[in-house]
Amino acid sequence: MAVIEDKWSWEVVAEVLPLLLQGAKTTIAATVVGFLAALIMGLLLALVRRVNNNWIQKSTGFVIDFIRCTPLLVQAFFIFYVLPEFGIVLGTFAAGITALGIHYSSYLSEVFRAGIDNIPKGQWEASRALNFTRFHTWTRIVLPQAIPPVIPVLGNYFITMFKETPFLIAIALPEMLLQAKLYGSAHFRYIEPITMVGVIFLALSLPSAIFINRLEKKFNRR
Repeated sequence: MAVIEDKWSWEVVAEVLPLLLQGAKTTIAATVVGFLAALIMGLLLALVRRVNNNWIQKSTGFVIDFIRCTPLLVQAFFIFYVLPEFGIVLGTFAAGITALGIHYSSYLSEVFRAGIDNIPKGQWEASRALNFTRFHTWTRIVLPQAIPPVIPVLGNYFITMFKETPFLIAIALPEMLLQAKLYGSAHFRYIEPITMVGVIFLALSLPSAIFINRLEKKFNRR
């Protein structure tokens, strides 16, 4: 215990905490924007995969599998360092949310696909019997029934994405871990900043996990 007290400094914590909270804002923003992008792209991928064309279905499936089977870190490096070779230059935040959005869209597409496949065939037949257009069938019948049951799973992926934002330190996104690393290298003190990063992640993730768990129980009761 004495050894820990000798190593730990509350003065360092007070000094580094504002930097980490500033980095937390970037972490949260990247997670929220990246997840919104993943939701949109994931839903589009799920819809495209249902197009009645074998070539389109297989091509979309290959893209999804390719994204899922390559690491997020490699994708972030490719977007930030390789795309400029082709004239596409993105800042660290834009590159970060693009990497998060693309990577997680492949997972969310499967979540949406499972929700859509769970719709009873009678619902599709009823929409045809009522002479609904494809647009009205999707917006008024299919998606309103397919999305609510998968919300808890989407929430779990949101928390996972939040915990994986530290990977974006590789492209110098000024999130919490980078702020801690910069402080540690400047002051030769790592125990406080790195520990506080973990504490902040826990403080933000735990309430979200409890909320998602209650949400899942609510939908399971229906």
